[in-house]
Amino acid sequence: MIEAMDHVIECRRLSKKYHGAGSFALHNLSLHVDAGEVYGFLGPNGAGKSTTIRTLMNFIQPTSGSASILGLDVAKEAMGIKREIGYLAGDGAVYPKMTGSQYLEYLGELQPPAKAYRQELAKRLQASLHKPLGSLSRGNRQKVSIIQAFMHQPKVLILDEPSSGLDPLMQEVFYELIGEAKARGAAVFMSSHILGEVQKVCSRVGIIRDGRLIAERTIADMAKEAAQTFDLMFKENAPLDALRQLASVQKLVVNDPRSVTLHVSGELSPLFSLLAKHTVTKIDTRALDLEEAFLHYYQQGGSEHV
Repeated sequence: MIEAMDHVIECRRLSKKYHGAGSFALHNLSLHVDAGEVYGFLGPNGAGKSTTIRTLMNFIQPTSGSASILGLDVAKEAMGIKREIGYLAGDGAVYPKMTGSQYLEYLGELQPPAKAYRQELAKRLQASLHKPLGSLSRGNRQKVSIIQAFMHQPKVLILDEPSSGLDPLMQEVFYELIGEAKARGAAVFMSSHILGEVQKVCSRVGIIRDGRLIAERTIADMAKEAAQTFDLMFKENAPLDALRQLASVQKLVVNDPRSVTLHVSGELSPLFSLLAKHTVTKIDTRALDLEEAFLHYYQQGGSEHV
């Protein structure tokens, strides 16, 4: 178990403006990730996700602000930090003439792995390690990249679109690896555009748009904010006016005079109190629409809730 510490990863008003650009790629980004936490970093293409990761890895320098990993400044103490990080790049760049085994052996010289664990990862991911990396499909190259990020069981994992190219079965294996890293106390920071993935593995999410962090939520909070859908059938005409007055009803669709569909968020007690005053012959409930809740923040008109 990794020794617990607060704020394994921390960004403090981190900003980045590229030379010649008219606007900031990152603007005053402040966030933190603790030990044993999986933090999902969400946003549309061009929002600033990869710029944030490249800054954390000290591939580019911030224009202003600062960031630290394991208490070390990412710009001033990068060498010490990189010994403790498992990193997976979003572009999947590899040495095309190397085989997977050669590539992992080479990186193992920089960050010595637990060899038995490396072999276990290769078996679980069904990775092709004896072919040149340049001859592999995108998904098979991604398997090798996942192995190199996890094989030394790092204290920190920084992953840029990590499940890209994986088939559904291998995605599930990847999610298991994330859960195991979390259980041993690693801090995981991962960018993603797959909402189901974030919902499945992350405990907390940050949503970035136009270089600004516009929201941070736990998955539990997102579930509370998401709409539940109820299909209701009444014995007599539906009480439309009373339903529309409920603050929790986000949308009401009239199917026929006795049948309505409601999208409800927040507390359900007021709705059930109203229904108790009427004869309801049928209630069907659909799953929480977390995707709709996430997408609300992606939209240009979405509210800012940081």
